[in-house]
Parts: sequence; C-alpha cells; structure tokens
Amino acid sequence: MLESASNGLKIVIVGGFGVGKTTMVQSVSEIRPLSTEETMTQAGVGIDDASFVRHKTTTTVAFDFGRISLDEQMVLYLFGAPGQERFWFLWDRLFSGTLGAVVLVDTNRLSDSWYALDRLEHHGTPFIVARNNFTEPQHTLEEVREALDLSPEVPMIECDARKRDSSKAVLVALARHLYSLSTNGAAGETTA
Repeated sequence: MLESASNGLKIVIVGGFGVGKTTMVQSVSEIRPLSTEETMTQAGVGIDDASFVRHKTTTTVAFDFGRISLDEQMVLYLFGAPGQERFWFLWDRLFSGTLGAVVLVDTNRLSDSWYALDRLEHHGTPFIVARNNFTEPQHTLEEVREALDLSPEVPMIECDARKRDSSKAVLVALARHLYSLSTNGAAGETTA
C-alpha cells in the first residue's frame, strides 16, 4: 500500500438497490474497503423493494470506499453509491470531482438504472454500463442498450462483480473510455 501518493483519481459506481456496487468495490480494492453496510430492518419494508434480492440482509446507507494503486504517485479511489431511492440525495455530492462512473445494471430490473443515468448526464460525467451477471442475464448487451436508450458511444461490458478480474476489466474499460474521450476532445480542439 502506498503512503506517498500525490495524485488521486475518483471513480463512482452507481446503480439500483442490490445490483452489486458494494461487491464490486470489495472484490477489486487493494485495501480493506470502508463500508457503510447496515442490517436491513423493518423500517425499510414498503420503502425498499427487496423482491429481487430476497437474500440481501444488509444495505449501504452512505457509500463504500476502496483504493487501487496505479503507480508510486497515483491512486484510484472507488466510491460505491447507495442504491435505495431514500439515499439518492448523497449522489450529487459523491459525483463532485469524479473522473468517471460505472453504472451497474441487473437485467431483471433495468428501470432501476434510470436515475443513475439521469444524474450522470445531468452532471456531464462520462460513464460506461456494466451488466452484472449475478444470475443468468435476461437480455443481451444490445437489448440492454436499446432498453436504456444509450447512444452507441457509451461502452457496455458484462461482468461478475464478485470476481476481481471481472471488476478490474470493468475499470479498465472505463479508463479506456475516458482516454478516448480525452484524446478525441484534444483532436477536436486542434482541428477547430
């Protein structure tokens, strides 16, 4: 673990309730992640729709935090946003200073992705979409793209957030997308 890093890059992982944001941060972080997971109680009954995640006993109430060292001076900070609607007020603050985002989707509940997409577009935050395959996917990546009305420029990838290599591949895809956007923007500036 680096103690002398001078540059930090911030990535946010967003998506619906129980889609795998905490799991992704835990699987890929080089440090023991900071987690604000709390036991789900009767207070959430009728507020949080847990019908698709019946096995879930805890939930994020603020954010998850992890870290990956990229080199001696640069680290990647990962923030997993809470998924329930009652905690969405935290998202705008989490987006502050964010380089880019991963939107995790579950094909059983694609509509849970709309808020994340709306907020990222509102903030002008570049993002990719990752279909998390905790269970057998109900839709192909192209069907997901069409259902979410995503432009062809938004990269899509499939993953299993429980697996470190798969989560790393998602972050690499986001890094490639951000690099592409920065080089295309720079090329556009020089030709204008």
